[in-house]
Amino acid sequence: MFDTIAPRYDLVNKLMTLGLDARWRSRAVTLLSLGPGAVVLDLACGTGDLCRELAWRGQHAVGVDLSLGMLQHAWRGAPLLQADAVSLPLRDGAVDGVVSGFALRNFADLGAMLAELGRVLRSHGRISFLEVSEPASPLLRAGHSVWFRHVVPLIGAAFSDAASYRYLPESVAYLPSAEEMDGMLAAAGFADVRRYDLSGGIVRILTATRRGRQDGVEEAA
Repeated sequence: MFDTIAPRYDLVNKLMTLGLDARWRSRAVTLLSLGPGAVVLDLACGTGDLCRELAWRGQHAVGVDLSLGMLQHAWRGAPLLQADAVSLPLRDGAVDGVVSGFALRNFADLGAMLAELGRVLRSHGRISFLEVSEPASPLLRAGHSVWFRHVVPLIGAAFSDAASYRYLPESVAYLPSAEEMDGMLAAAGFADVRRYDLSGGIVRILTATRRGRQDGVEEAA
């Protein structure tokens, strides 16, 4: 599916988010709280917009995606790897941070993916995940539902692949509850979990910190 939509992925993203996606990605990198020189993995990097944002901040981005089609259309300013998120070709503690944009609902096994991130992150490394959400306000929630579930598929059908952009709104059902996500993060070695709602709550950023390691034993955050 992602191979199919790769050629016009960036265009459709800008149309369906009314151009707000760039601001959201910038905020996700800011909340990673890492300085210039940090090595940051962009997980499910797609066409590399987060890699570009990281590089602009002076950080060393590495993009990884399972979709070869996405990687073929990706920004070439960072190293790119084709790999499965549960088996990353990186050594233990290789990266300072991990970012991901709108990908959580597409992983078949979130627990295994988070455990793998716990492996490749250094002690006290950071994650910042940007994902769709649902506004708390009933009025905003109703308007968002109409846009996301009815208008977005029409935009996708007009400019890309109709079936794929019907799936994307429906895939929100695969997101775990906050309690379930907190449990998976804790099991994978993460602490200090925080959530930030943006644009009235239509998107959310989830951050957490990898607990320290000392002689193979997890330290407290």
